Parts: sequence; structure tokens; C-alpha cells
Amino acid sequence: MKRILLAALTARPVSRFWAPFMRGRGTIFMLHRFTDPDLGTTGHDPALLRAVLGHLRRERYDLIDLSEMFRRLSDASPNLDRAVAFTIDDGYLDQATVAGRVFADFDCPVTTFVSSGFLDGDLWFWWDRIEYVFQHTARATMDVELDSVPLRYAFHAGTGYSDAQTDFTERCKRVPESEKLTAIERLAAAAEVELPQAPPLSYAPMSWDHLRALEHRGMSFGPHTVTHPVLTRTTLEQSRHEIEESWRRLQTEAARPVPIFCYPNGQPSDYGDREIAVLRTLGFAGAVVGTNGYAVAQAIAADPEGLFRVERFGYPNDLRVLTKFSSGLERVTDLVRGAA
Repeated sequence: MKRILLAALTARPVSRFWAPFMRGRGTIFMLHRFTDPDLGTTGHDPALLRAVLGHLRRERYDLIDLSEMFRRLSDASPNLDRAVAFTIDDGYLDQATVAGRVFADFDCPVTTFVSSGFLDGDLWFWWDRIEYVFQHTARATMDVELDSVPLRYAFHAGTGYSDAQTDFTERCKRVPESEKLTAIERLAAAAEVELPQAPPLSYAPMSWDHLRALEHRGMSFGPHTVTHPVLTRTTLEQSRHEIEESWRRLQTEAARPVPIFCYPNGQPSDYGDREIAVLRTLGFAGAVVGTNGYAVAQAIAADPEGLFRVERFGYPNDLRVLTKFSSGLERVTDLVRGAA
């Protein structure tokens, strides 16, 4: 019943009734991995993304790049109510092979946030190493310590180590960076899995050459740290280095680097005043986070630091849900909940 109601409320012409509720609000979507059989990756379906972009073009949404969204936010522009921007996080190879082509085909701007150490070939992402260990172990149980807490994980028929992987990954987000990296090594040892030095193809980064080719096709790029740590779990020195060095590398390699930052993980406890102070010193226009919400000009006019906490919606793998966000129906729903 809910799906039928959502389909009715997001269909043309009903969806246009929600536009007045979006005055002064823009919508930013956040994407990650894409399905590419050649790379062995799974994620966002490129066919669905094509359907989404086609729908937004037909409905005459204002598809703008992230820099323009931030310009309108900083100017308290009223011209935001049908503005939509797309972002991609991390810098994986599938984001080049799949997303770059799809967004270019629809002449739709998109900003990808890349971790410079990943593109430099110095590392592969910590959560991917965790996944690799759990997927490749032959052990039925594993005992590992994380931040002085002993953990025991057991293989379950049907779900395998899926729940264990989720639990260990989430715990890693809440411990100091040095302990996290050491704990992953302990996990690999307990699992009797040797982690490759370089990431396997399904976890591989795009190259800087890919990045420059994608710039020619309309994709823009912003910094996303060097190694993708949760910044509040690092020292002041490392946090500053992660921001400054990722921006320096991007300025060196990209033709048009975007001075908008993306906090790793992006939850309220994952960044703070010290990170914002560094970004301000470097002259950044702002930053995006990982929590759901609209980009609201009025809120930023009241608090200029709001430009360094701009919210995004996780890209939903459902056209009706996406239309709920972009049309303003989500805003109407929030108002109704508040009134109730």
C-alpha cells in the first residue's frame, strides 16, 4: 500500500505540487560503488541511473554542479527549489568506467571526491581489507581483539560472516586510527588470510589519468583526505595533513580542482571545529557530510559555518524514492510529522 501511495504522489503532475515547499532548498545526492561485470564490482545499477537522469531531464530539474550549488547557498539564492547536484565518494575504478560515461551521456554535472593516497597507489581502503579477510577466510571461528575488547566471530550457514563483517567495520569507526589499522592486521592473522599489497581489481582505484580524462567529459573532483580515516579518531597533526595533502595532490593532478571537502564517513561525530578551521584557512568554499538532508540557504545565512556541514541524501536505488526527495515530498512529509 505504501509503495502504491508513493508512486501516486511522485507521479506527474502530482509531484509538481510539492515544489513550493522546496523554496530555498537544494538536493544533493551521494553515490558510491557501481556495478561493472568486467571489474567484478556491485553497486548502483547503471540502467537505473540512466532512467533517473532521463526522468530529471524530462521533468526539467535544474541539474547543476556542486560548485554552483554552493554559490547559490552562499548567496542565499532563492533559485534552489528544483536544483539537484550529484556527488560520488572515494575514487574507485568503477566510478570512472561506469559513472563517468552515464553522467556524460546525460550532460549532467557530477563531483567525485577522491582520496589521494588511494589514487597514488599507496593503499587500499581499510573497509575493503576487512571485507576481503571475511570473504577469504577458511576458518569457522575467529578471535580478535579490538581496542582491548576481545571479539569472537563465527561462520553462520546462509549469512556467512556478513554480520561479523558489519560489526567489526562499525567498531573500527569508533576507535583511534592507529588501533584500527593494527586491529585489521590482527584480524587477517586470526583469519589466516594474507592481504595483498595492492588492491584486487574489484577494489582498485581510478588513476590520475582517468581523473583528467573524466574532467574533459564534465566530471569535477574534490578532496576526500589521503587515507580516508575518521578524522576525529586521528591526532590534530594527522587530521591537518589528511586535509592539506589531499588538497595539494588534487591541485597538482587535476585541471579544475573543486575547493569543497568531503568528510570521510561524514557523521556528526566524524568531524569538528578543528577540521572546519583548517578548511577555512585553506580557503575552501565549504564541505559536505554523510547525513540525509537538504542544502538549505536560510540555515546557512543564519550560520555561515553551515557551508561546512552541507547535508546530502544517500542515492536511493528507487526512482520513486529519489523523486520524493527531489520534488519536495520528503519536505512535506517532514512538516506533517512535525505537526503531528
